[in-house]
Amino acid sequence: MCELLGMSANVPTDICFSFKGLKERGGRTGPHKDGWGVAFYEQKGVCTFKDALPSYQSEIARLISDYPIKSTAVVAHVRQANRGQVALANTHPFTRELWGRYWTYAHNGQLSQYQHLAVDRFLPVGTTDSERAFCYLLSALAARYPEKSPGPKAAFRYIRRLLPQLQQLGVFNMLLTDGEYLLAFCSTKLHWITRRAPFGVARLSDVDVDIDFSQETTPNDVVTIIATAPLTNNEQWQKMQSGEAQLFRRGEPIDC
Repeated sequence: MCELLGMSANVPTDICFSFKGLKERGGRTGPHKDGWGVAFYEQKGVCTFKDALPSYQSEIARLISDYPIKSTAVVAHVRQANRGQVALANTHPFTRELWGRYWTYAHNGQLSQYQHLAVDRFLPVGTTDSERAFCYLLSALAARYPEKSPGPKAAFRYIRRLLPQLQQLGVFNMLLTDGEYLLAFCSTKLHWITRRAPFGVARLSDVDVDIDFSQETTPNDVVTIIATAPLTNNEQWQKMQSGEAQLFRRGEPIDC
């Protein structure tokens, strides 16, 4: 399996603290040594870093964990390969353009019979079940609304209706964002936490690092972090149930 990390915030925020924890799970405290990636949104633009090396050994990952790239939407992933070889083309997250926006996706799990998922204008570049499922979702979305976008909430609601079909093919934990909204879907294991004032101290589980968020934020900041397993050991994370989806916008959970 793999591990996921996502962030939705109401102000540009760096993900250095959380990424430090995820980076350790990429081959040191976890078995996910087959590549890593992270995508940062700046308005409609997206900047992606990927590496087929284990994240805990990657100089690029070390830079990301120390350099405060500010964003309101982030999707990150550390990979344990089960479908497709270890290669940059098979490294998450994956990004495609639809309706003049970049959509970014990462998946944790393993699917069977995924070759039968219908794709149209969106074709996989690599050989993973994960990318095929992403191309299927966007192809179905584009086919449902061929003329123009129905609006982001309607688009995400339609995608939400497709996810049980993918869950029936195996384990399908997923993050998907268009840079404004972020959708999390739980098949087996996914957690999230929303941090807002009054902020306190958080301590990572995988490395001896803590941070006092009250010194790094303003009283108006709202930041939600989504992760496969809780990244901190002194905070209360919300555990998602199998088949549950949660949509976030500007750090706030909203109806999906």
